[in-house]
Amino acid sequence: MNQPVPQLQPPRPLFSRFIRSGRRLAAGLLLAGLAGCSGLKFIPDGARLYTGSTVKLKSNTGSEIPNEAVVQTELEAVIAPKPNSSILGLRPKLYFWHMGVGKTKGIGHWLADKYGEEPVLFSKVDTARVAGLMLNRLNNDGFFKPEVRANVKLEERTASVDYEARVNDVYRIKEVFFPERDTLLDRDIRATQAASLLKAGDPYNLQTFVNERVRIDNELKNKGYYYFAPDYLLFQVDSTLNNQVNVYVKVKGSIPAKAAQPYVLNRVVLNTDYTLQDTTTNKTPINYRGYRYYPDESVFKARAITNAVFLYPDSLYRRRRADQTLSRLMSLGTFRFVDQQFRPARNKPDSLQYGFLNAIVRMTQVPKKSLRAEVQMNASNLFTGPALVVQYRNRSALRGAEQLLINAQASAETGKGALSGVTSTQFGIDAQLLVPRLITPPFDIRLRNSDFQPRTFFEAGAKYVLRTKYFQQNVFNLGYGYSWKTKLTNEHRLQPVDLQYVRLSKEEDVFKRLLEQRPFLKQSFRQQFILGSSYTYTYNQQVLEQRRNQIYFSGGLELSGNLAYLLKNLSGADKQAPEGQRPAYEIAGQAFSQYSKLNLELRNYYRTSVNPASGNKLAARLLIGAGIPYLNSSVLPYLKQYGIAGPNSVRAFAARGVGPGTYRTPANDSNGGFYDQVGDIRIEGNVEYRQDLFPYVKGAVFIDAGNIWLVNGDPARATYTTTSTDAEGNNGVADGKNGQFKFNSFFKELAVGAGVGLRIDVQFFVIRLDAAVPVRYPYANKEIKVRRNSEIPLPPGLTDTYKKSHVGYEGLRLNLGIGYPF
Repeated sequence: MNQPVPQLQPPRPLFSRFIRSGRRLAAGLLLAGLAGCSGLKFIPDGARLYTGSTVKLKSNTGSEIPNEAVVQTELEAVIAPKPNSSILGLRPKLYFWHMGVGKTKGIGHWLADKYGEEPVLFSKVDTARVAGLMLNRLNNDGFFKPEVRANVKLEERTASVDYEARVNDVYRIKEVFFPERDTLLDRDIRATQAASLLKAGDPYNLQTFVNERVRIDNELKNKGYYYFAPDYLLFQVDSTLNNQVNVYVKVKGSIPAKAAQPYVLNRVVLNTDYTLQDTTTNKTPINYRGYRYYPDESVFKARAITNAVFLYPDSLYRRRRADQTLSRLMSLGTFRFVDQQFRPARNKPDSLQYGFLNAIVRMTQVPKKSLRAEVQMNASNLFTGPALVVQYRNRSALRGAEQLLINAQASAETGKGALSGVTSTQFGIDAQLLVPRLITPPFDIRLRNSDFQPRTFFEAGAKYVLRTKYFQQNVFNLGYGYSWKTKLTNEHRLQPVDLQYVRLSKEEDVFKRLLEQRPFLKQSFRQQFILGSSYTYTYNQQVLEQRRNQIYFSGGLELSGNLAYLLKNLSGADKQAPEGQRPAYEIAGQAFSQYSKLNLELRNYYRTSVNPASGNKLAARLLIGAGIPYLNSSVLPYLKQYGIAGPNSVRAFAARGVGPGTYRTPANDSNGGFYDQVGDIRIEGNVEYRQDLFPYVKGAVFIDAGNIWLVNGDPARATYTTTSTDAEGNNGVADGKNGQFKFNSFFKELAVGAGVGLRIDVQFFVIRLDAAVPVRYPYANKEIKVRRNSEIPLPPGLTDTYKKSHVGYEGLRLNLGIGYPF
């Protein structure tokens, strides 16, 4: 009988067993690693790891708890100690700590010291102390007779605590009573009541009482009470009412007599040359406007110093004026240190109502004259090369604390990218005189409520530019204006006179052909006067370093040529029309520009960490600029036009590598692309997140977007989109935009780039490396249609259509810069 042959399973290969064993081993190691990272294996026997606490705030009456979120935060803040940090139940820092136990060197010791955390055991938790602190906070917030319970949760190896705080209705202020006595001090305290921080109906809050005491002290200090202190004030609170309190503001009965009277300044001494070995007071002072002025007027005229002093002889002492004097004198820039001393006047005994103080203001000078020279290396996406800058400074040029600055500079740079093979040589000298007052005859404006010294500035300069293969240019400027601050964050700059004269002294043949081909460019480069005036307002919260969210705003308006045009028009002058240019009024045989220009910049810096020292920030910037030429001009002067892209702008594109609008420089147009890519309107936005990585090293991720446009379209900067031939022999038909701004399409024409970067920040300078790639091109397509009538022939073997890769727009772009981009 035939027996069926049993089907035997083939023996499993030996390596499959190893695979199964390896999987088990890997799983075991993973579980062991997770157990190790949980940190529980490092807890001593009989001890428990503290894993944290929670707080629940409840009302006994069921009514709404005022400022509940704030109160909750205050209660959570007193919980101690803080548990070990964890991520998804894992505690890697506890594991690193264990690696360094018993070690004094090696990788384990380094990891423990750098990243480790000692285990926080439940034995370190004092629930009674924490509950007491919570009760204190609740009483301070007006929740009298609260209750706090601690519920301890014990696990096998861990422990946690849940706190429950129960409160009654908050007590509110019913009435506030200021001192009623008829003493001078009580009357002056009573006079401050209108600005009191204690308002009827507000919840009782201890911090508000503390702030009120400081407020009253500040008010009294500005009324002459030099020796008064906040501790001399007493608040009596009657809480016997039904969830209401009456507050009585009183002065303690045991304060010193000198604290209860205001003081008048008897003598004010100004020492402008104080040192630790000071001997000037042995000399006879100059008496000027009631001041005793030392040592003499050989360096500073007394008038210049007294204009910055707000302590007046025979006037009431005011702390506000003392602080203002310190700030004004330091902002002169001529003193290294300034301090004030107030002493009882020995030769004038106190009267029944007033005491007398002598004030001494001591100033330590910085050297009057200085000379410094710097060798710099300019590196951008346009030019690279060395520069020499020499600066002379005189801090009291006219003996009135006027600062005279003279800068001379020279540079020799080599072009890159579109300007490869071009050298740019510049020589320039400029001077600026800063006068520490507003020169506004016949008015005497001192801005008495500002802590900052206003200035009048005068400036003049000349610059020679030689750009090989293109041109030689001379630029002259002359200006006059004012700058002042109304507060720490607010700055104003008004420049009624800002004159510039731009002259091309020599034009090379290539540049001449370029200007002839591009009438718009010729207009912007023509010899002309710029008769400008400008005003700029800046609001900057970056000076408030403790703020978590900081805003920066700058808005400026610039006008040019309006008054000159009006006078020419009223006088009946004739417009001149040089060959190839539009008719325009002239001054001394030269046309002048007429335009209005608006610049707006808004930045926001948000620190993502509550730690003020953290460099983790989300930074954003929006730039909007528009220059409108009119009447005497059809285009902005070249120096006043906008360019975009580069290391501080849209970083995925070369400097001036975008715009205007959808315009692209043809690949065979090597002599004019750089000059073409400027415009009258700019819109740009940037967002960047900065993260601390290591000491002095930050990382960043960013996205940029922007473009420029023309107010009046330029046919020479059209975008050609088809393969037909137009009437001028151009290959392609223009899209009709000609680089012009259109409200219905500008958003689609924004160039967008994104990237990452590193910042080496060592306090006094920042080295920045960014890598960016284009995300969106500002063009309808990624091909370039080249004009047939260009004087530069096409390279052999190439057609009229060039892919974007031939102009360098595609791929990674590296940017090296100094400082943050914004």
